[in-house]
Amino acid sequence: MAKKVLVVDDEKLIVKGIRFSLEQDGMEVDCAYDGEEALSLAKENRYDMVLLDVMLPKRDGFEVCREIREFSDMPVVMLTAKGDDMDKILGLEYGADDYITKPFNILEVKARIKAIMRRAGSGTASQETDTVLQNGDLKLDCDSRRLFILGREVNLTAKEFDILELLVKNPNKVYSRDQLLHMIWGADYPGDARTVDVHVRRLREKIEANPSEPKYVHTKWGVGYYYKA
Repeated sequence: MAKKVLVVDDEKLIVKGIRFSLEQDGMEVDCAYDGEEALSLAKENRYDMVLLDVMLPKRDGFEVCREIREFSDMPVVMLTAKGDDMDKILGLEYGADDYITKPFNILEVKARIKAIMRRAGSGTASQETDTVLQNGDLKLDCDSRRLFILGREVNLTAKEFDILELLVKNPNKVYSRDQLLHMIWGADYPGDARTVDVHVRRLREKIEANPSEPKYVHTKWGVGYYYKA
């Protein structure tokens, strides 16, 4: 089945170029030129990837990303202005899985999209024997990629789930930020350790009763993060 991508940007030439290039690789591409149109399409369709510009008419990319996260864990990649670190950090805070800096090379965009789709696919197609991981009141279903705490489902983004799954499968093992960046985002990912910190903070806000005194995901100061069994 062809992969389906939503491209959102108010610059029609950029959208046209990305669409043409992705369709050449056999993907189905929908396009939106403002935030409201993007949200409408995201609610009506299940996309394998959303490429989302930050600066949009009607609703900006941050708002769109935050609303998408209320009903879906589909991968979202923000398109940000060159050198604007705050945009990148805010995008991750609002639930984006990754970011690409403008101006970009379309070959880089395609490579990043395919890498994220591969990682998302490998998560859903896991052949691990232990498909359901239970630890106290936390239950992680690795096949359906669903998390339950005290019987209540907690919605995680793709990257948040990947981090938690890795830590839960390796209890009490400390992973440095660089290790997590390499294992979750891939060796070719150009981001830095702040990406990991933002995702762990957002993960804690969702799963911890008191994020400042975590029960599950702990920090080994000066080293990294671990899951306490």
